Amino acid sequence: MSLMSLTAVELGKKIKAKEVTVKEAVEAAIAQIEKSEETLNCYVTVDKEGALKKAEEVQKLIDDGTLTGPLAGVPVAIKDNMCTKDMLTTCSSKILSNFVPTYTAEAVVNLEKAGAVILGKTNMDEFAMGSTNETSAYGAVKNPWNTEHVPGGSSGGSCAAVAAEECSYALGSDTGGSIRQPSSFCGVTGIKPTYGTVSRYGLIAYGSSLDQIGPVAKDVTDCATILEAIASYDPKDSTSVKREDYDFTSALVDDVKGLKIGIPKAYFGEGLDKEVKEAVLAAAKVLEEKGAIVEEFDLGLVDYAIPAYYVIAAAEASSNLSRFDGVKYGYRTEDYEGLHNMYKKTRSEGFGAEVKRRIMLGSFVLSSGYYDAYYLKALRTKALIKKEFDKAFEKYDVILGPAAPTTAPKLGDSLSDPIKMYLGDIYTISVNLAGLPGISVPCGTDSKGLPIGLQLIGDCFKEKNIIRAAYAYEQTGSYKRPGMLEE
Repeated sequence: MSLMSLTAVELGKKIKAKEVTVKEAVEAAIAQIEKSEETLNCYVTVDKEGALKKAEEVQKLIDDGTLTGPLAGVPVAIKDNMCTKDMLTTCSSKILSNFVPTYTAEAVVNLEKAGAVILGKTNMDEFAMGSTNETSAYGAVKNPWNTEHVPGGSSGGSCAAVAAEECSYALGSDTGGSIRQPSSFCGVTGIKPTYGTVSRYGLIAYGSSLDQIGPVAKDVTDCATILEAIASYDPKDSTSVKREDYDFTSALVDDVKGLKIGIPKAYFGEGLDKEVKEAVLAAAKVLEEKGAIVEEFDLGLVDYAIPAYYVIAAAEASSNLSRFDGVKYGYRTEDYEGLHNMYKKTRSEGFGAEVKRRIMLGSFVLSSGYYDAYYLKALRTKALIKKEFDKAFEKYDVILGPAAPTTAPKLGDSLSDPIKMYLGDIYTISVNLAGLPGISVPCGTDSKGLPIGLQLIGDCFKEKNIIRAAYAYEQTGSYKRPGMLEE
């Protein structure tokens, strides 16, 4: 078994036991990147020299007993919308193609404190806007299970890199399902924590009230361990929450006896692929056999989640992206007359089609005369969706459903029809609108051999419930993890 087939925690143990050096682990990751990157296109930046230099520094700190954590020396990839000091951070957009930050995102700082070695920055949908990783200015990422298919988005580069063993684990960000949906498509595990659990400081904003950083890894143990490392209260982020309990790994128990699991009927209606439905319901059966109480229920307002989300997200995006104007940083058009012309040409040349579409939509819903009709209505709908979940969590510990309505579509299929792409987020979006935690765990493959993801949703600050359920399901060995991918 190669070093990159190990989970992050397994590799960390071997490094600690001196069976493997940090340098060997990093070299194994770089070798895998060099072998498959030309085909898969998971990375925008690979910092080979920096990673090898950092490996030596971390090794010394492990040897002298300074670093003792489970992730010390383990190589990681960072989604390219998190600032990393002195390393190119582009959001996979032409407008930031030359942007090198002077500071590092808090979540990444927390990883560095834990002894992580950063390999580079992963490809993504431009400014995290997309569900297929095809809107990137650096070209589409391919799905390692079948390179004719998309890896999902917007954290497609992170999820594909983990699945292809080009890193031990990765960080992604989730605005409307951008960790859980690509995790489902790539057969890996990903957690979107409760809003405010992981600092957004240094995360280049798309929808500020929805964005949340989370881990992507080979299994639930890794995800819980990484989440423990990156979660913290941060006074630099006004939406950061001071939590009493960050001990997520204590939920890694193979016991779901008495755990109440609700299955929303609306999640299994029209539009859900038959094979996805069967695999997800089979996973529910497994949990029931292990002692969980599983029952169906009615979750209201599901149909309103997508319109509410795209109004709110686009409105926040149009505001957040107004800072990219060619003045202080990033790309600036070469040929312009006057300030307004420079703004116009810089943005026209720098932003891709999907980003422009969402900025225009956002500017429209915020404009006078439409603000009340669209934006305020969407905010009210968001509050009602949160109420529906509150009602459900009075009765259930966990809500179970699919992570996506289908397995990974073919490259080019979704991009031609943006509405179809937006509808692909139907099962993940409500979780962001309500600020809840969610996890995607592989639960099988379809007839084409593409992975299917099971989504478990918890109440606010109840990550432990979803980690416990996901871990118990995983222990049954009902699916192959990426380390068992055939060559």
